[in-house]
Amino acid sequence: MALLPATAQSYAVRSAIVCALLVLYLFVCRIRINKAMLIRMIGPGVVVGLAVFALWVAPEASAIYRRLFIIGETCAEGHSPYDPAVCGWPLTIVRLIGSAFIIAPAEEIFFRNFLYRWLQKGGDWMSSSMHKFDLSAFLWTVALFALEHNRYLAGAMAGAAYGALAIRKGLGAAIVAHVTTNLALALYVIEKSAWAFW
Repeated sequence: MALLPATAQSYAVRSAIVCALLVLYLFVCRIRINKAMLIRMIGPGVVVGLAVFALWVAPEASAIYRRLFIIGETCAEGHSPYDPAVCGWPLTIVRLIGSAFIIAPAEEIFFRNFLYRWLQKGGDWMSSSMHKFDLSAFLWTVALFALEHNRYLAGAMAGAAYGALAIRKGLGAAIVAHVTTNLALALYVIEKSAWAFW
């Protein structure tokens, strides 16, 4: 997927592939969603998700922050492949849905459910508890999550928040938090034409 060009059409393809892999993962692992448990996770997840959104957006007002803590170029207004003036509203909406409801859960399943546990026990990761705090595994997961994002300081803070939430409240709460952050960010990007975040 990394070989795909940075276009809205490629993002739609990427989202479809990740969605198919998520469905396959849920089917193969026979994961059932417990509605009562999910309801208990919504409150903490939404609170953490909105806090991460604020931490992601607020520092952008500082030129020093932008110079020191953002890797790579950010697009100028009207130059984003996801701007509806460039790609049309259907692909902009696909970007919103993909970011919030497909990519966010996939990242949480990978970073919190697999990587964090694998870093604790390696090949025997399935026997490792997500609820056990392991400093080394936690820091590695946060660092790798940060490096996946061009705003690496915000990515590190987000990774730490989602990781701590997963340990305390479970994977579902971390997924709710990440979905909340990405949905709030997507709505902010569209409302404010802040395409640099995408």
